[in-house]
Amino acid sequence: MRVLIVGAAGMVGRKLVTALLDRGVISGRKIEALSLVDVITPSVPDADIAIKAIAADMSEPGVAETLLVDRPDVIFHLAAIVSGEAEADFEKGYRINLDGTRYLLEAIRHVGSPYRPRLVFTSSIAVFGEPLPPVISDTHEHTPLTSYGTQKAICELLLADYSRRGFVDGVGIRLPTIAVRPGKPNKAASGFFSGIIREPLSGQEALLPVADSVRHWFASPRAAVGFLLHAAELDSAKLSSQRNLTMPGLAATVGEQIAALERVAGPKAVALIRRQPDQTIADIVAGWPQAFDASRAKSLGFVGETSFDEIIRIYIADELGGPPA
Repeated sequence: MRVLIVGAAGMVGRKLVTALLDRGVISGRKIEALSLVDVITPSVPDADIAIKAIAADMSEPGVAETLLVDRPDVIFHLAAIVSGEAEADFEKGYRINLDGTRYLLEAIRHVGSPYRPRLVFTSSIAVFGEPLPPVISDTHEHTPLTSYGTQKAICELLLADYSRRGFVDGVGIRLPTIAVRPGKPNKAASGFFSGIIREPLSGQEALLPVADSVRHWFASPRAAVGFLLHAAELDSAKLSSQRNLTMPGLAATVGEQIAALERVAGPKAVALIRRQPDQTIADIVAGWPQAFDASRAKSLGFVGETSFDEIIRIYIADELGGPPA
């Protein structure tokens, strides 16, 4: 079993590498080699298997073909620029998020039969936009209100069509907003959802650009890695023509996040949150869906968290050395 991870230097990518090495198998087959790709050279952990780290830009023509020389059996495609950056830089967003994905699909197609790898693609709940019902189903119409959401929606259609034609065995997973993200803030419009938990837990001030009433859909990094691993092993015949799935998550308001932080870490942590309204971010977030019916994904074995307290405790356990969660 050979595995290729595109976007391996990112937070979820790094955690996925660790999880794969810990497991050692996918669908009962031993992982013999890992290829880790990103625009910066991914770090290579110590392991008993062959690991290649490659610095490459998937949006450049010809790059994807070089990554398929070893015919990876499973490909995790995580590479993307985030929502805020894709909105601010229109050309870069389409080049990285759309062109890079299409080049990968085309490279797989041109290898030809019998090569048909499992391709796990990370999409986003941003593919949905107004008008929105209170709870969104998998089959709700795609009406994205951001360039990022539009790019992900196009890629979902491509994944389904290339799978229908037999070029690839694709599974698209629409990730909730991942919280609590470790490390420094990124350019995602949703970054404050993690910041108002992460920074106070480290004794630092956090800025809150939206109202406490803003409601959103969350999962932890641990759950995200679990989604990816399960998607790699899923019997794709159960998907039929609907290759893209909304992952299980937890609907919570900003106020409920803050209440969970107080229960877990006390009022001193909450006191470090400073409200600083940002209309640009508020306008972007206002167009995002707030809750989902993920029963289809759950019926296929995908599992997420059930409380924001649990999400915070997972962050403390996995990133701050706290007790297991």
